[in-house]
Amino acid sequence: MNTDHPIPGPSCMEFCDVKSQLARFIQARSEAAFARGDATRDALQTVEELEAYRVQARERFIAAMGGLPESAPSLGARITGHFEGDGYRVENVLFTSRPGVHVTANLYLPTGRTTPGGAVLLLCGHALASKHYPDYLQVCRHLVGAGLVVLVMDPTGQGERMSFPAPLDRDPALEHPTWEHSYIGCRCLPLGQSFTRYFLHDAMRAIDFLGTRPEVDPTRIGATGSSGGGTQTCMLMLAEPRLAAAAPVNFLTSRRSYLYTGGAQDAEQIWPGFTADGFDHENFLAAMAPRPVLVCAADSDFFPIEGTCATIDRSRRFWQLHGAEDGLQLFVDRAPHRFTTPHARRVAAFFARHLNGVTVDPDQPQPRPAAIEAMRVTATGQVMTSFADARDALDENAARLDELKAHRQAFNDTELRERALAWLRRIVTAHRQPCAANPRCFATGRLEELSVAKYLWWSQPGLMNHAVRFQADNQPAPDGGWPVTLAVWEGGTTAAACHLDWIRATCALGRSVWVLDVSGMGELEPHPINARPLHGLFGTLYRLADDLLWLNDSLVALRVHDVLRALAVIPGSDGCSTADIQIHARDRQGIYARLAAVLDARVQQVGSVNGLASFDAWIRPRCYNERNTKELILPGVLEYFDLPDIDRWLGTRRAPGESNPP
Repeated sequence: MNTDHPIPGPSCMEFCDVKSQLARFIQARSEAAFARGDATRDALQTVEELEAYRVQARERFIAAMGGLPESAPSLGARITGHFEGDGYRVENVLFTSRPGVHVTANLYLPTGRTTPGGAVLLLCGHALASKHYPDYLQVCRHLVGAGLVVLVMDPTGQGERMSFPAPLDRDPALEHPTWEHSYIGCRCLPLGQSFTRYFLHDAMRAIDFLGTRPEVDPTRIGATGSSGGGTQTCMLMLAEPRLAAAAPVNFLTSRRSYLYTGGAQDAEQIWPGFTADGFDHENFLAAMAPRPVLVCAADSDFFPIEGTCATIDRSRRFWQLHGAEDGLQLFVDRAPHRFTTPHARRVAAFFARHLNGVTVDPDQPQPRPAAIEAMRVTATGQVMTSFADARDALDENAARLDELKAHRQAFNDTELRERALAWLRRIVTAHRQPCAANPRCFATGRLEELSVAKYLWWSQPGLMNHAVRFQADNQPAPDGGWPVTLAVWEGGTTAAACHLDWIRATCALGRSVWVLDVSGMGELEPHPINARPLHGLFGTLYRLADDLLWLNDSLVALRVHDVLRALAVIPGSDGCSTADIQIHARDRQGIYARLAAVLDARVQQVGSVNGLASFDAWIRPRCYNERNTKELILPGVLEYFDLPDIDRWLGTRRAPGESNPP
């Protein structure tokens, strides 16, 4: 607690390693899910069993991202320019993926192609220049030089498809597509959708486009990409049966090995429930067998090479079931994380062999580069400023908000409340295991006129919660015990010094104030697992919140459970009353207390100050305060309620003079 009057006695760290507990808790649950998934795949003994399993995995993967969006009635493909290269031609392509969603791409055509042949979709990783990034330009030249048609497109948020092409008031270090992806993508989750669906759908529409070209045999289309492009390639491997061959680069590893790294991932790389369903990177390979796959990796990548090798070893049996043992290959370059020249050469030779049936020299010289300025697709260099009807993922989110609002309004308030609270209770309690709380008071002291005590108890197996109790030292305990006010705010007990005036005033009313640390907050903040700010973009809490999403859980649900557990433990403890319980929810993280209060009828009064007004007010604007965003995400919530509904249902329990901003 950051005050000038520290509470005497031991730290809670002497009773439990509370700063490691959240990561350990997530790892233990993940390991159990990994083991279940391995056992399920190990039990596959026939081609028929494998086929049934991968159909199930595909359906579950697509459903978990909220389904695929509706395609535009027509691709409306057109060529906006072209460039004649050395042995190839580049056409600047524009097609419509969804209504108003225009996709920019370059199509490389080998000179002299007279019959339909093989084509490769190159999916770009997280480079701002996207299809014109030097590494990807080199890959395109290697592929077209090997006689393959190549389509390289801009993903949303990159190249000519940026939603924020003009700099915003933010740290220059965040001028990177991962920022835009995460800034938009996290707002998809409360809508019951994942940002993943837009990347996968665009890639599928790109395959649709390739199938319309006379130079392409639709049965001979492959995909490759590195890093974020490797992610997209793997998603296609799992979800797109038309893929004839694949070469994911610098992504495929295993969830188990990546779990123990410090790295976070981008919004489209987070798949809610994927780990809970027992899936892992092995599923990408299982979905492809017996079609040929070349996995490329780098030995010094932040995607662990150990996970890559283990996944390859475990997956070879899927090709063996089909009698196609040579269909799965691995190439590891001695390099850091990038699409290297050796990777490009191997990938070109691989696709030439499997899509065109020809052997090419991996070391053959590549054609001379094209002029980048001649390969721009749009007039302004950006879709959003070139077309009056242009839409991006923010527009699609807004449309989904309207759809869900209309859906909720179809219920009367009683039906809406019953349905919403049943869902909320289910997702808050779904993954919790019962255990004895065993509360213990481990330090006591004084803070001027206040008596102070520190408490720990078990919220669930593996996770302890912490609170500091304040009471007026010169007042006798009232008959029936001290009335309780439970305070939940950003920073928990470590921010108590900022709220001492409120604490003193509340204690002076004869109440016992308990300032709560929910999991990962206050004195329970985790040890840093990377060098980024603890609560910042891709920082420790951001990463751990994502790890919970993989488990079909969330930090919000976990912390709401923590508040409910505190409401069960505190009344009756230390002379506290069980009949007069109030909640003081403050700041955006007071959302945990507001949601807990609506589930616990014993709470007689709820005060909320400077809280999150609504999920809609956060999701709908183009710009918002991104601090602690991942700590506020409750996936799928807007199908059932928004926060004004919660405040309305709390009704007469609202404390006078305390409310959320309009």
